Amino acid sequence: MLDVADLKKAFVEPGGGHLPVLDIPRFQLAAAEQMVLMGSSGGGKTTLLHVISGISRPDSGRVTIDGLEIGRLSESGRDQFRAEKIGYVFQTFNLLPGFTALENVLLGMTFRREKVDRTWAKELLRRVGLEHRLQHRPPAMSVGEQQRVAVARALANRPRLLLADEPTANVDPANQQHVVDLIRNTCRDEQIALLVVTHAPEVACQFERVDRLEDINLVVQNRRKGPASGGLR
Repeated sequence: MLDVADLKKAFVEPGGGHLPVLDIPRFQLAAAEQMVLMGSSGGGKTTLLHVISGISRPDSGRVTIDGLEIGRLSESGRDQFRAEKIGYVFQTFNLLPGFTALENVLLGMTFRREKVDRTWAKELLRRVGLEHRLQHRPPAMSVGEQQRVAVARALANRPRLLLADEPTANVDPANQQHVVDLIRNTCRDEQIALLVVTHAPEVACQFERVDRLEDINLVVQNRRKGPASGGLR
């Protein structure tokens, strides 16, 4: 399902230098497999998800999803591929404040070629416990409720791969287990591959496969061997 090979990514610093962030020889995820990738804050987890999803391009290497190397696509092609094949739970939600919870979920469906499924959108919001909040806009919702809307939106298109960036970071402790169960159960029922990045051991312990980013990212390994450098994203 997901095959990352010889992936390198660096950011340009204000002085014109380059700050290496990712150097990953190989990383793979099987179809319908569920896993956690752990790493400390600032260790490059979000950058990796952005590259996998096609939001940003790698400097070199390739990312292949469902048999397609996404680096060969144009920007609009990557956007279309992401809309149809990838669900993304953003750490910062990225909800539209002027749209209701239901409209935010429906909006994600409009970018794919298939017809918008209003019934499925309502069902997802029911699953996250927000059936009574369908017409509420994000500013009128708690942070935890906004996170649950973001989860529903990411699952709306029944993607082949779901990427979740710290999905419980902004959820109160009483609902964290519910959010994890919702994501895992829906991915299992829909045969969606799941990649969760987190630094929370209480989330990681619920998964059979747990990898550490520093074990696959040569940038972190080299940083430990040499002089200390600035943090990664």
